[in-house]
This record gives sequence, C-alpha cells and structure tokens, in this order.
Amino acid sequence: MKNTLLIIKRELGSFFQSPIFYVLTTVFLVLYSFIFQNILAFFSMQSYQAGQIQGMNIGLNLNDMVIAPSFQNMAVILLLMIPIVTMRSFSEEKKSKTITLLLSSPIHLKEIILGKFLACFLVVALMMALSSYSVMFLWMVGEPEIGPIVSGYLGLLLMTGCYISIGVFASSLTDNQIISAVISFGFMLFMWIIGWGAQSAGPNLGAVLEYLSLIDHLENFLKGIIDSSDVIYYLTFIVFGLFLTHRILDSKRWR
Repeated sequence: MKNTLLIIKRELGSFFQSPIFYVLTTVFLVLYSFIFQNILAFFSMQSYQAGQIQGMNIGLNLNDMVIAPSFQNMAVILLLMIPIVTMRSFSEEKKSKTITLLLSSPIHLKEIILGKFLACFLVVALMMALSSYSVMFLWMVGEPEIGPIVSGYLGLLLMTGCYISIGVFASSLTDNQIISAVISFGFMLFMWIIGWGAQSAGPNLGAVLEYLSLIDHLENFLKGIIDSSDVIYYLTFIVFGLFLTHRILDSKRWR
C-alpha cells in the first residue's frame, strides 16, 4: 500500500504541475455550467407556466427535471474528458523511456497500475466535486431529495472508474498519447451505445447488450436506487480493465 501511495503522489504532482489539469477542469466546469443553467432555466419556465394555470396539478420535481438530466450530461462530458486525463498514464512513460525502469523497480506491477488508476480517479473526482456547487445552489432555492443525489454521485463515480480503467488500458498499448486517447474514447463510446443494438437483436442477445451498456446501469442510481447488480457490474468492469492492463505490461516486462 505504501508503494501505491508513492505512485499516487508522483502522478498527482505531475498533474497539478502541468496546465493540462487546470485547462481540462475549466473546460469541464464551463460546459457543465452551461448545460446546468439551461436545464434550470427550462425547469423555471415550466414551474412558472404551471403556476399560471389555476387548478393545474403538475408535480415538478427538482431531482427528475434538473439533477438527473444534469448528471446524465455530466457523464457525457466525462466521456470526452477522461481520455485526456488517462492518455499519459503509461504512454508518457514509454515515450520518455522510463517504463523499463518503472517495471524493473521493486514496486509490484499491480501497485503501479493501481496507483496510476487511483491518481486519475482522484483528479476526476476533484473535478466532479467542484461541480457540486449546482446541487448546493438547488438546496438553497428548493428542496431536492438527498437520496437520488447521493446515489447519483455514487453511480457517476463508479462509471468514472470504468472510464479510467479503459483509459489506463489504452495507455498501456502505445507510446503515443493521442492514439491512447482515441482508443479509450472509441471503446468508452462503444460501451456507452452498445445497448442500442438491443432494439434489433433477439430477446436473449438484446438482454446481454443492455446489460453491457455503461449508461443503462446509471439509470437506477439517478432514481435513488442502489442495485447490487449495477454495483457489481461497474466493479467487475473496473477490475477487468485493470487486469488487461496488467497482462499487457507484464508481457512487455518479459520481452
């Protein structure tokens, strides 16, 4: 565990000392803020119109109409941002020729991979934490339910872990950061839309495709439901991505 913490500290130091983190975080917050403001404006308009019609009983819920759509859009933004966070994980080590020293060090390979994964995860978690001003604002002006908010953030963090495991794996395949980002984005997007094929597939294959879809497992979290099958899916996805990374790097170690 001590070695993993050293890797995390090293990776976080390189993140915060480069402009990439600050530029990426700024772009993330600008995009999320713009989307949140528009969703909130639409909700305000709907509330005003409902109030103008006497006797009209419309249940306008902050969680369903503002928070859930905002979280869904945040997941899309992270789909675009995380490949940039993870692309340097091992690609930079390969390009700078430090990968050989790293793999031959007394630190176990699984500690290296876990350290890089957790460092990326903490960076993205910090970006998400900075965006929580939106939820705080809603608490000041309304009465959102706490349950769907907590479960929504949990679901986003688990999905983020899946994104990062894909990105770290892609980074282990090449010494080119751009290629790494493209590979990770392509695979993330594929796992996002794979459920669309369920509409034209048979019932059995369709069920499999829906289960494999990353976004389908987020829906329950946004409703305030923490289903063990969704949690197991995300955790299994993360572990499998890190396992593939371990296999790739371990094979390079013995070449």
